[in-house]
Amino acid sequence: MRPVGSITRGTTNPNRLRRVDNYIAYRCGDLLRSSDRPLVVDLGYGATPITAIELRSRLAAAVRSDIAVAGLEIDPVRVAAAQPHADPPLLTFHRGGFELAGLAPDVVRAFNVLRQYDETSVADAWRTMTATGALLIEGTCDELGRIATWAVVTPSGPSSLTLSARLAALDHPATFAERLPKALIHHNVPGSRVYELLTTLGAAWDASATPFGVRQRWLATVDRFRASWPVLDGPARWRRGELTVPWSSVE
Repeated sequence: MRPVGSITRGTTNPNRLRRVDNYIAYRCGDLLRSSDRPLVVDLGYGATPITAIELRSRLAAAVRSDIAVAGLEIDPVRVAAAQPHADPPLLTFHRGGFELAGLAPDVVRAFNVLRQYDETSVADAWRTMTATGALLIEGTCDELGRIATWAVVTPSGPSSLTLSARLAALDHPATFAERLPKALIHHNVPGSRVYELLTTLGAAWDASATPFGVRQRWLATVDRFRASWPVLDGPARWRRGELTVPWSSVE
């Protein structure tokens, strides 16, 4: 099967995707526990396989010890370089792209991949990656994983948008604008829903200054924000620096 997609830069760092990995364990845990043979695909793991190795370790600890992770890359050189790190059947590496190399995973994580494509490619890529029924977690983050956003995409389309930050490193919610998923980043202009979201969140942050630390400020910010916007999940996720809204609220 010919891989669908293009070779991208492949930049990665250890622990860069820890925020989204923890979210996958939370959001997809029940799905993976109920699967006969749980499989998660790390699409576009990059120049080194560290993100796939970490994903497998985190999900094994938090969800199920027998979860398998398959790392996919279009670049055959990267696939060959990853093979010494494989631990079949629990950790494998394959040449593949959006078609998922013929695999039928329960969950696909595609991070910092579509950011390097034209926006016109996003809808087709989403459809291709979810065609077998997989739940897709697609997004982007900064180089150290301190600021991240991601969409949860079902076979029926996107369902939610999550903003996530290491709160100690968050200077202002406007920072999220630089890391929006490709489907939204060019729509962050006055008059759009995602622009209104970030503007409202920023105003709530500005009004929530407190001497009790950044976590309390973030919790107060979310509380103000949800007075006018639908917010999913609850305080346990908010304390982690997350905020999730329905995708329909930013379309």
